[in-house]
Amino acid sequence: MSPTPRRHKRSPAKDAVRGSETTLDPRRASLTVPWIMGVINVTPDSFYAASRSRPESAVDRALRLVEEGADILDIGGESTRPGAESVTADEESRRVVPVIAELAARVRVPLSVDTSKAAVARRAFEAGATILNDVSALRGDEEMPAAALEFSTVVLMHMLGIPKTMQESPRYDDIVADIIRFFEDRIEAFERVGGDAGRVWLDPGIGFGKTLEHNLEIFRRMESFKALGRPLLIGASRKSFIGRILGSEESPVPPEERLEGSIAAACRAAAAGANVVRVHDVLATRRALAVFAASTPAPEPGRSMTVKDASGRGTTRR
Repeated sequence: MSPTPRRHKRSPAKDAVRGSETTLDPRRASLTVPWIMGVINVTPDSFYAASRSRPESAVDRALRLVEEGADILDIGGESTRPGAESVTADEESRRVVPVIAELAARVRVPLSVDTSKAAVARRAFEAGATILNDVSALRGDEEMPAAALEFSTVVLMHMLGIPKTMQESPRYDDIVADIIRFFEDRIEAFERVGGDAGRVWLDPGIGFGKTLEHNLEIFRRMESFKALGRPLLIGASRKSFIGRILGSEESPVPPEERLEGSIAAACRAAAAGANVVRVHDVLATRRALAVFAASTPAPEPGRSMTVKDASGRGTTRR
C-alpha cells in the first residue's frame, strides 16, 4: 500500500512560466496525449546505438524529430546506461552546448539539457535550454540546486546509486512507496534552496537501479505518482526491461528490436495520466498515441501544464 503523498502547490508569487502562451503544432492540438520528448544523445556510448550522434549531426537529428512531432527536445552528452563511466564537465559541455545554441535559434520547441553537472547546466541555460533533466535529482553536484533555480522546469528523477553501480542488486521495501517518499524529499530540498515546486516534473526512473519486477511494478501502479500533484515524465524507450519481457533475463532482445514494446509502454503511460513520454522514436510514438487518444475517453478537464521555449514564450498543453 502506497502512503498518502503530500501535494505540493505552486506558489502564486513564483510562476514557473512568464510571457505570452503559444499553441502546439495544430496537427496535434486536438489530441489529449502526453507531450513527446525526443532524445538527442550527443554521445559515443549510449545503450541504443542508433540514437548516438556527433555534435555535427545532432542538430540534423533534432530537426528531424521536431518534424516528426517532438514537443520537447532532450539533449544529453553523457551516457547514463548501466555501468557507464562519467565524463568531465568540459567534455560534456563541448558535446551539448553548441547543439543547444544552434537549436535555440532554429526551433520553437522547448529544449531540455540532460545533465547532473551544475557547470554543464549553467552553460546549457545560457545557450538556450529551459528545462533541466537531472537523473540525480539535484544530488550529484552540490552546486546543482542553485543552478536549477534558473530553469523554468526541473525534472527530478529517481535513481538508486549512480549509473556505474545502480544495477548491482537493487532492493526496496515497496518500490512505489519508496519512490514517492524520495520525490517528496527532493521537492522539499528544492524548495529549501528557494525553488518553486510548481516548476518540478517527476520521473520514476525506469531502469535506473531497478530489476525487471521493479520496473513492472512501477508500470502497474503508475497512477500512484499523480497523487503528488506534479507532471509525470516516463522514459521507457527501448530499455532493457522491454528486452527481457520480449526475450528472457538471460537473453533479452537487443535495443534495435524493442520498438513495439516501447510503444506499448508509452500507451500505458498515457493511460496512467503521464504528461510526458521520453522516446527515441518520435513518429512511431506519435502515431500510436494518436490512435490511443482517438479510442480512449477524454480525461477530466483542467489537466494542463506550461513550459518555456528558448525565446521565453510559454507553451501550454491541455
